[in-house]
Amino acid sequence: MSQGPQKDRPWIFRTYSGHSTAKASNELYRTNLAKGQTGLSIAFDLPTQTGYDSDHVLSRGEVGKVGVPISHLGDMAALFEGIPIEQMNTSMTINATAPWLLALYIAAAEAQGADRSKLQGTTQNDIVKEYLSRGTYVFPPAPSLKLTADVISFTYTELPKWNPVNVCSYHLQEAGATPVQELSFALANAIAILDAVKAEGQVPEEDFPTVVGRISFFVNAGLRFITEIAKMRAFVDLWDEICQSRYGVDDPKLRRFRYGVQVNSLGLTEQQPENNATRILLEMLAVVLSKDARARAVQLPAWNEALGLPRPWDQQWSLRMQQIMAFETDLLEYGDIFNGSVEMTAKVESLKAEARAELARIDAMGGAVAALDEAYMKKALVLSNTERLKRIESGAQVVVGVNAFKETAVSPLAQSSDGGILTVPESVEFDQIASLNAWRSKRDGKAVEAALADLKSAAQEGRNFMEPSIAAAKAGVTTGEWGAALRDVFGEYRAPTGVILEEDDAPDLEEMKARVRQVSAKLGGSLKLLVGKPGLDGHSNGAEQIAVRAGDLGMAVIYDGIRVTPEEIVAKAKAEDVHVIGLSILSGSHVPLLRDVMGRLREEGLENIPVVVGGIIPDEDRLVLGQMGVKAVFTPKDYQLTEIMGKIVDLVDR
Repeated sequence: MSQGPQKDRPWIFRTYSGHSTAKASNELYRTNLAKGQTGLSIAFDLPTQTGYDSDHVLSRGEVGKVGVPISHLGDMAALFEGIPIEQMNTSMTINATAPWLLALYIAAAEAQGADRSKLQGTTQNDIVKEYLSRGTYVFPPAPSLKLTADVISFTYTELPKWNPVNVCSYHLQEAGATPVQELSFALANAIAILDAVKAEGQVPEEDFPTVVGRISFFVNAGLRFITEIAKMRAFVDLWDEICQSRYGVDDPKLRRFRYGVQVNSLGLTEQQPENNATRILLEMLAVVLSKDARARAVQLPAWNEALGLPRPWDQQWSLRMQQIMAFETDLLEYGDIFNGSVEMTAKVESLKAEARAELARIDAMGGAVAALDEAYMKKALVLSNTERLKRIESGAQVVVGVNAFKETAVSPLAQSSDGGILTVPESVEFDQIASLNAWRSKRDGKAVEAALADLKSAAQEGRNFMEPSIAAAKAGVTTGEWGAALRDVFGEYRAPTGVILEEDDAPDLEEMKARVRQVSAKLGGSLKLLVGKPGLDGHSNGAEQIAVRAGDLGMAVIYDGIRVTPEEIVAKAKAEDVHVIGLSILSGSHVPLLRDVMGRLREEGLENIPVVVGGIIPDEDRLVLGQMGVKAVFTPKDYQLTEIMGKIVDLVDR
């Protein structure tokens, strides 16, 4: 009997998941592993990502919503109950608090009897892109890069199979990055990280190529199929150049561009959500078709992520897409099918040339951190996203079911009794806080104090932070205590918003600008809009674009960026004497946060200021928000920004 052709090993199959509690997430992980998933990808909730305990004021409404809350070692142990950590390949999407979550992971593994040197997986640990896109930064760039470098230097000796940083261009594309910006900004981030490791001097010079070889990337694949394949091939070539020319890495294996991918969520639509399954499959093809630029790990969103949190069945559908591609097709039996393609070669070379030019501009500024301080990259992303939205609004960029082919039958997929999504009950937060208080009451207080003192002294002295963090994890220190200790030493940081507020002279806006002038005249001064991001949700794209369009129309806009409390929003509204408040919340915490904001407005006698909200908000929650007094709710299907502005102006006029 003849054997078939030799096949490549498939990539690691992952689904990005975690919600509610460690126990519920553990059940989900074990179910997914039983279905053939070959690696774990942990989603942490926003308090965990930003270094707060579940009972902190900023955590209100956010606990367990976009990921699993991990407040201490007990939570991490529960997350991996019955799952042998030493045998897992675990990806953790964690950045500002990456040293802490890795410390908890190591402590939990050792409690299982694991050998830390055998642990395999990835910490994202790319803090630079957090200032640009996702917004879960905590500390200023310099100490944040020090913490990143500490993780890299520590894992190089202690966890030799671990990928200590996943330079992440994924969220850059989600924030509107063009392929050239995704290439150049991500590579500039990687250079900044490696330069920081080198400057720290914790790694001997002769071993530095080995450290370079452990750097991995986490990228995005959108729907411009050919361009995305070319982008990945360009990434491979450019990274090889940088490793060789900048860092003198001679071994081609250590120059390999190793990447995982989550395909694009920005393009998923609330309208006709069944179309998203086709989009996801095409986006996956862009990162598996080209053997020389194939992803090492793939995780796919679910068809209904524009509606809310996917259910286990929805995640299974995305997992099955990967398995069918790997095991039912002949994809893994062939070499790279694009080698020798005239079109592909031309596109790759064009992207590389543009990316090199952009990298040179960033380098001339002093590198990625200097470009952050000048808001150069952030402004570029906001502008690119503005241009993208304008193309969709005008119809120049077709989005099926949104601005073209809008006629549709009702989707049976979204008609189930649960609304087609998983919801996290408010009781989860109360239960997590009760569990946290019980943990605090049972631990050795003196051991906690000693561990926190050592954490602070490590930060002050510039020592590597990992062993003190592992000791703190074992002593029972909580996520919020770890975060507070470092905040005391390093302080906090507010990144530039990148929003440029000025009136646009575009002729298609003239009618709405006249309407704004008319209402402003009635008010006796410019119509004032306060744009707010309450809670810990750092996905600021929507808020930024609303602020930009309001500025285009001549409104006076107040926007201070992410992570503000309801109390601060109401105080700002009162101090600035605003005419309307627009809040952006994408984490699912809209009900408790709006309840707080509306109550505070009433207490201050400001209940006549109309409040509107935008986010991923299910229909049943619209009714709840309306009963609170919210005047309008906008979701991802409301893509015409000028129409949104018109509704806001009408509210003020009334």
